[in-house]
Amino acid sequence: MRVTQRTAGTAFLIGGLGLTLAALAYPAMLGVENTATNTERVIANTRFGPLTEADRDFVIKVRAAGLWEHPLGLMAMERGTTPEMKEAGKHLVAGHSGLDEMCRKIAPELGITLPNQASPQQQQFVATVDGSTGKQFDTTAVNIMRVTHGQIFPAIAKIRASTKNTMVRELADLANDTVLDHITVLERTDLVNYDQVNFQQTSPPKLPKDEVTPPPPQPGSPVLVLNEPPGLDVNTTSPTPSPSPSPSVG
Repeated sequence: MRVTQRTAGTAFLIGGLGLTLAALAYPAMLGVENTATNTERVIANTRFGPLTEADRDFVIKVRAAGLWEHPLGLMAMERGTTPEMKEAGKHLVAGHSGLDEMCRKIAPELGITLPNQASPQQQQFVATVDGSTGKQFDTTAVNIMRVTHGQIFPAIAKIRASTKNTMVRELADLANDTVLDHITVLERTDLVNYDQVNFQQTSPPKLPKDEVTPPPPQPGSPVLVLNEPPGLDVNTTSPTPSPSPSPSVG
């Protein structure tokens, strides 16, 4: 059910939404820029292979992405004005439910503490979308998410190519499939302004670290679970998460 790109909403995007994206667009997963320099720094030796600082940050990034995209997906399912928009919402919810399940399974094995809140910048993404209505809601949500997914994609590939940890490798595999599925369904809404999105993906503003870092959880607080609503029927391109990595040291 792929559709061709239309020009509907372009004038609006270049105006108000263009300013919104310029203000908000930034790598939506913690530590994207630092990954390149910290890839080889081993912070733990596990039975699944060495865990680098970049590996740990990647698990946190995936978790943090779900903490804002999962609720935004629920919002799109309820408030989207087209079948394509509602379908995109379903994919976001299903995809991040699966990724979250894997993150929660591997984090204790690797000694990683997961955040329970998205970063301030990610929370602002949700607030910006929530503050719009009708077709503007669809357009704002699609283009913010298309920017962030486009930024995340190369970071996933870099971790997948470099990690020596089998659990992180499986998470990267699932994240790659999931993000590609999300990019695809967002584009099927026919609301992506590719010129604006491509510019924002390659020229993000620099924000303070505390704006793009998820706050640590309160001591002793339970890990928030991103559940998939009962009866959600989604045919995604990503496999069902069932991590069972074998021990490896290289």
